[in-house]
This record gives sequence, C-alpha cells and structure tokens, in this order.
Amino acid sequence: MIKRIIHIINIIDMLFPQVCGICGKLNKEGLCKKCKINLEKLAENGIVNQSLEGMYFDELIYIFKYEGLIRKVILDYKFHEKPHMYVCLVNFILKNKKIFEKLQSYDTIIPVPISKKRMKERGYNQSLLIARKLSEDVKISLQANCLLKTRNIIEQSKLNKEQRKDNIQNVYELQNGEILNNKKILLIDDIYTTGSTANECAKILQQAKPEKIDVLVVAKD
Repeated sequence: MIKRIIHIINIIDMLFPQVCGICGKLNKEGLCKKCKINLEKLAENGIVNQSLEGMYFDELIYIFKYEGLIRKVILDYKFHEKPHMYVCLVNFILKNKKIFEKLQSYDTIIPVPISKKRMKERGYNQSLLIARKLSEDVKISLQANCLLKTRNIIEQSKLNKEQRKDNIQNVYELQNGEILNNKKILLIDDIYTTGSTANECAKILQQAKPEKIDVLVVAKD
C-alpha cells in the first residue's frame, strides 16, 4: 500500500509544474511574492500547549487561522483536485524560522492517514504530501506505515463536535510500533477544528510509548 502511495505522489510531482498554489503563476517555490505577502498578513504561527486531561499529545503547532484566503486554499487543495498546492503550504511553513527550528527537534514525522476508499476517490492523501516534503526538506524520518485508517467514515466536516468524537473512535490502528518507541513524533494534518482526529491518532500512537507527540497543522479553526 505504502509503495503505491509513494508511486502516486511521484507521478503527481511529475505531472504538475511548479506554480504558485494560489494564483497559478509559474513559480519554482510554489508561492509567488504577491501571494506570499498576502498570506504573511494572515499568519499567526501559534504553538498551543495541549497537556490537558483527555488529550494524548503535548503541543499543537499551527500557521494560520482557518478562515478567509487560507480556508479557500486548503479546500481547493483537499477537495478540488489541486494536490500540487502542498508545495506552497510546506514552503510557507519552512520559511518561518521559529517553526523550522522546532521541526528539527523531532525524530519522525507521521501523517494522519485516510481510508483506502477515500484514497481511491481523491487520488492522494493531503497530509501525506505535506509530511513527505517536510521530511525531505528538514531531513526527518517519515513513517507512513505505522498509523493506518482501517475503515471509511462520514467526513468529519459534516458533523458537530460530539458527533466527530464518536465518529472517529476505533478507526485507526498501530503497526510496527517498535519503530516509534522513545521517539519524538510530529503528527501532520491539514486543519485542526475540534481536535478529535488528531487526538484519536495520538491516542493510538501512544501505544508505541513514544517520548512525546506534537501535532502540526496548516490551519486551526
């Protein structure tokens, strides 16, 4: 499965030229100067301590509030067949000195997985594309075969907070957990709304007894 996913990602990289993920103009960094300035105005670069009862990860790292222009960017990326936009999102993350330095403290990066059905429908996992490029650019191990989604569920975006928490229960499983023992893990997702998905993934990853788990998302609701 993981070999097939990587193969699909490589095909995506070949088919889509380096363009600005927002305005579509050719740009080797995936984000043109004008759009970069517009996004910089919206950036918050937040780090939130999540060491609370019922939470299975320590910190939430986010770049934007999930609103306005960045909301449109993420929705286009995720649902409107624009996988190449991961380039501009990752480049924006890496240009933030505070976040870049923090990324270097982790041992491994893990993307939030999607189901086989969703993968077949969409053709790519938006979190894996981000995680893969972060792994390559920051030189951190990527483990995309440790956390699996075992069944398809109703999309979380269609549910309220309580429904999301129930909907996400028991849909992930851990494999090759020994790889993650005593490791500092960074879990990658695109957006953070109620936190149900990130927390459930972290809960499963805790079975591997890692040293710590933090979550990085592009935007926080």
